[in-house]
Amino acid sequence: MKKYIILFLTFLTFHNVNAQDWQWQNPLPQANLLRSIYFTDANTGYAVGECGTIIKTNNGGTVWTSLASGTNSYLLSVCFPEPNIGYAVGAWGTILKTIDSGTTWTALSSGTDGWLWSVYFSDANTGYAVGWYGNILKTINGGTTWTALPSGIGDELTSIYFTDANTGYVVSYEGNIIKTTDGGSTWHALSSGIYSELYSVHFSDFNTGYVVGAAGIILKTINGGSTWTTLSSGTSYTLYSIFFTDINTGYVVGSNGTTFKTNNGGIMWTVSLSGTNNNIASVYFTNTNTGYVVGAGGTILKTNDAGGWGVGILEINKASNIIIYPNPAKETIEIELSKSVKNITGSISIYGIAGKELIRQNMQSYKSEINISSLPNGIYFVKYINQGYTSIGKFVKN
Repeated sequence: MKKYIILFLTFLTFHNVNAQDWQWQNPLPQANLLRSIYFTDANTGYAVGECGTIIKTNNGGTVWTSLASGTNSYLLSVCFPEPNIGYAVGAWGTILKTIDSGTTWTALSSGTDGWLWSVYFSDANTGYAVGWYGNILKTINGGTTWTALPSGIGDELTSIYFTDANTGYVVSYEGNIIKTTDGGSTWHALSSGIYSELYSVHFSDFNTGYVVGAAGIILKTINGGSTWTTLSSGTSYTLYSIFFTDINTGYVVGSNGTTFKTNNGGIMWTVSLSGTNNNIASVYFTNTNTGYVVGAGGTILKTNDAGGWGVGILEINKASNIIIYPNPAKETIEIELSKSVKNITGSISIYGIAGKELIRQNMQSYKSEINISSLPNGIYFVKYINQGYTSIGKFVKN
């Protein structure tokens, strides 16, 4: 039970700032931790979280409305196989269903008191939920009844994903990856070479899939899970969720506001600064450019430009209110604020491409010098923070 409590507590971080390329969508309507997000179309989305929280947007995140879930249980995952039909799962075997786009939710009998961490439906009637004790539940009648399937392992199952009606994958807290090719009737173990926590599995096509987890773990398979390759994420932060919009373009999110993007199928991952230090639990994209993330403290962020800029993706946002020179630089850089910044008192931080803060100092005037002689050659981000306002720039050290 101890490991379950630790897993639950890892999300409880509440410091936040505004974002530029990821745009802040909360604090309305609530500030409970959000654990999962899902969109049924470009405008309509749902997020679930602690204390039975379910919120909905009908306009692409501009406004979010709280829905009556009928439970106080921590909700951990949400899935809508059809626009009107959705399911949410969570603590103590909770399974909820809506058939009217979230207006009302009905509690279903799961047959377990264990926490359910992930839900996936391949159609309106056929779905799966996984969680504690190696539990895999399946329904073929829209949740009216759930049948326990033999997973072959006894630890905590954290994420499930199906590539077609019969082929699915599950990952676990102890580094297990299992696969079914017969709709869940049988499951067999895959060799990952990993023995630490895995939190999310996602496939970009039938054979190509990814898994993320603790200490920056990213695994990739190109043969349906027969072999897995460890990819370099460049971070030691825990990664909680992964989503691909096509075979090459994917996003990973995690602790301390971590957001990464790849444009080449995971060969290289680049930082996309989210503008928050909150833990981010879930990521979902509705098209190639528009995506959402949710997390601690009711965090909801949105991007309209494929995750904003990262090293090697796009150049610095033209709307940035900081100027960095010289650029490239060797020993020192000058940071100059735009005169449009009214209250200059704030802090300046320099981050490496892995998202780790390397230097921080106070900003007391429109210009400030920072000694960067101790930094190795490379590309760095500069973040100016002042009373919740954030502006971000980039420079090269050589």
